[in-house]
Amino acid sequence: MDKKIRKAVFPVAGLGTRFLPATKANPKEMLPIVDKPIIQYAVEEAVAAGITELIFVTSMSKRSIEDHFDTHYELETKLAQGGKNELLEMIRNIPPRGTRCVYIRQHTPLGLGHAVLCAREVIGDEDFAVILADDLIDDGKRLCLGQMVDVCQQVNGSILALQEVASTEVEKYGIVALADKNLKIGEASLISKIIEKPQPKQAPSNFAVIGRYILSHKIFDLLTHVKPGAIGEIQLTDGIAALLQHEKVYGYAFKGTRYDCGNKSGYLEATVAYALRHPEVGTQFKHYLKSLKI
Repeated sequence: MDKKIRKAVFPVAGLGTRFLPATKANPKEMLPIVDKPIIQYAVEEAVAAGITELIFVTSMSKRSIEDHFDTHYELETKLAQGGKNELLEMIRNIPPRGTRCVYIRQHTPLGLGHAVLCAREVIGDEDFAVILADDLIDDGKRLCLGQMVDVCQQVNGSILALQEVASTEVEKYGIVALADKNLKIGEASLISKIIEKPQPKQAPSNFAVIGRYILSHKIFDLLTHVKPGAIGEIQLTDGIAALLQHEKVYGYAFKGTRYDCGNKSGYLEATVAYALRHPEVGTQFKHYLKSLKI
């Protein structure tokens, strides 16, 4: 693999039905965690890991994502005239300087594998990252993708972020079989098998693939041969399973806390956690929580 990872794909074309009615006109990825939309946290993680090209696979209802990462001259002028320089600098860094945003329409929702395949022409023959914004992962130091880029300097192969889950949860994830069955946090291990949403008795381990990937560009050819599943979607898991037959793929047990913002409970947990340490409202919010008679 090319050790320099410059491009990241953000599949953001989903309808966000679990958050209706809030997502009827507003993309799920634009829901705020305190004062920043979920997608901005994902972008900041990518940029901190050295990504310079941000590729958003969107749909017709996601224009506000494009607007968020565009320049807003009127707003900047108002902030400048009002002397609100800190806010002005914050707005001007969306997206961060030195990055390029590319937007690709996924016209039909055909699954995560298809969304990644949509980015093929932009990625070219480079190895690349995939970030699912629903998974908000916080370490407080080196964010998840940055950890994986560090591992990429040490191994020759694709890398998947892993988290150990309860046996009752394995049917919600892609589950892997590992060479090191006792994989510890902060370590990587070769993957020998990957299964999409197995029943607990068929699961080869309790290690689930979480929404961070560093993939060989060779997966594109393999995805073109993946047959749609029962609901007509092309699964990225199936493409990775095919990649295992040609190249080494590693699993990395990342350091940090993961919030599944794809469901209401995980979203609320993330909101509380980030609010408690927010420099503006954290102390006041902590006092409020302590005052509740729960």
